[in-house]
Amino acid sequence: MLEWIRARLIEPELRNVDVDSTEFTLRNLKVLKRKKILRELFESFYQELDFIDKAYFSQASGRCLEIGSGSSLIKETYPDVITSDIKDLPHVDKVFSVLKMPFSDNYLRSIYGINVFHHLRDPRGFFKEASRVLRPGGGMILIEPYYGPFATVLLKHLHSSEGFDPYYPTWETHESTGPLSNANQALSYIVFKREVQRFNDEFPEFEILLDKPHTHIWYLLSGGVNFRQLVPDYMTRFIRNIEKVLAPLNPWLAILHTIVIRKRKPN
Repeated sequence: MLEWIRARLIEPELRNVDVDSTEFTLRNLKVLKRKKILRELFESFYQELDFIDKAYFSQASGRCLEIGSGSSLIKETYPDVITSDIKDLPHVDKVFSVLKMPFSDNYLRSIYGINVFHHLRDPRGFFKEASRVLRPGGGMILIEPYYGPFATVLLKHLHSSEGFDPYYPTWETHESTGPLSNANQALSYIVFKREVQRFNDEFPEFEILLDKPHTHIWYLLSGGVNFRQLVPDYMTRFIRNIEKVLAPLNPWLAILHTIVIRKRKPN
């Protein structure tokens, strides 16, 4: 039954397209540009990234980098952000693996990632490289699938190419066949909640400053970049207001959360 529903809700232009292909990413970007309600949601994410950056990383200088920018419109809001992706896409500034970033030591002020972290096959390698390129006082802002009651149920069945397994024994997902497929959407829960002490022990140069759940109705009704939009665009303001009213219930209803991690300054 769930497969039948998902098949009919998926964006028609994404059907039968390999999720690991460049074409899939380009079509995701096309969907984002077309959906006004979704564009406004992502613009709110970009504004949140900028606000948090200024609030928590104000003592660091340097450039801001977004990873996984293949279907991102962040440069429309903040043109100075360096965009990047592992896929060779013509509209991003740099193409590289986050395990080997083309920056000198202590070059970056911040790293942004929206729904990117859970696709990383070597999170430890990413943290080591982030530690190298980030300046002390700078850090990472990650927006990821949440692990609350509603998200846990929904995310297990939402995508055919991704799962949600909070009991997965390692940080690495070894069954990967490409950059997007077979990701574990529970990775942020595993690393920053279930095994947060291990994270603190292995990466003492980092401190987790914030883990904030948010977003439920808005994202779902927009359909995201993969599914059909369920409401007309003119309801955007109404949906935003409903989310504000229901904000106290975010620990139970949220499907996304923002994690803020800062690189400590030397004593």
